[in-house]
Amino acid sequence: MAQLARTVKKRIISGDGGAWAYAFIAVALVVFALFTAYPVINAFIISFQEYKPLGSTYAGFDNYVHSFDDELFWKSIKNTIVYTLLTVPVSLVLSFGVAILILPLKKKLQTTFKAVYYLPAVASGVALSVVWLWIFDPLQTGILNQLLAFFGIGNLNWLGTSATSMFSLVLMAWLSSHGTSIIIYLAALIGIDNSYYEAAELDGASFSQKLRHIVIPFMKPTTLFLLVTGVIGSFQVFQNAYLMTGGGPDNATTMVGLLIFNNAFKYFEFGEASAQALILTLIIAIISFIQFKFLGNDVEY
Repeated sequence: MAQLARTVKKRIISGDGGAWAYAFIAVALVVFALFTAYPVINAFIISFQEYKPLGSTYAGFDNYVHSFDDELFWKSIKNTIVYTLLTVPVSLVLSFGVAILILPLKKKLQTTFKAVYYLPAVASGVALSVVWLWIFDPLQTGILNQLLAFFGIGNLNWLGTSATSMFSLVLMAWLSSHGTSIIIYLAALIGIDNSYYEAAELDGASFSQKLRHIVIPFMKPTTLFLLVTGVIGSFQVFQNAYLMTGGGPDNATTMVGLLIFNNAFKYFEFGEASAQALILTLIIAIISFIQFKFLGNDVEY
């Protein structure tokens, strides 16, 4: 390490451009190695062990076998898939729709709306969860229950029953955290050359025709990017389930990320948690590959 540092320093002093490049990325590489590469490698090793703080024992594939035999593990995967299917497509449509509405506005108004929609992404997740706990309050003071009261519907225990707990988390995802997607979509929309719209208007194209034949094709790379990142994020969802329901009731909202957390830090089954984390990584990699394979053939960046 000392020799490497001396070599880099010598090249920097001598004006070697390549050394400057390594110097600039050195911090990022160190952070990646310490907080990404090392934990992944360590998790892989632990997944084959009966982990103990003092003296772990080799367990072979027992952690993987136990995970595949665990009904709760499969239920958590099912819950995660349901959550993903219900949130990601709707979030993309909502983000795209809002971006379309913001696009015709003047630049100052665009900036204002972008700031407003992005604000929840800056706010603390704990603070947002407290607000949503108030909205889902099962008593009459809850905002949703007050809204239902106007229609003569009684109070619902949104987070406390299996019938509504998952929908509550999905509704929370629908109505929050679209700021990043909106800004990305808006940037892509602004990047479309006006000549395409002008040519379409000369041909008498309607708004829906311009949307179908110009906007949507040009948005395909952006949509694919947001789809892939959205699916990855939803498969890793943890905070909402942990803070809002704790995985209940009856594990109706137990996601894979929450199950891994509980196994590791609640039951101290680090080997099994590591195995499940690697299985989740493999699932995400396969889904991402399928998305790029079937949706990214004609996408140009």
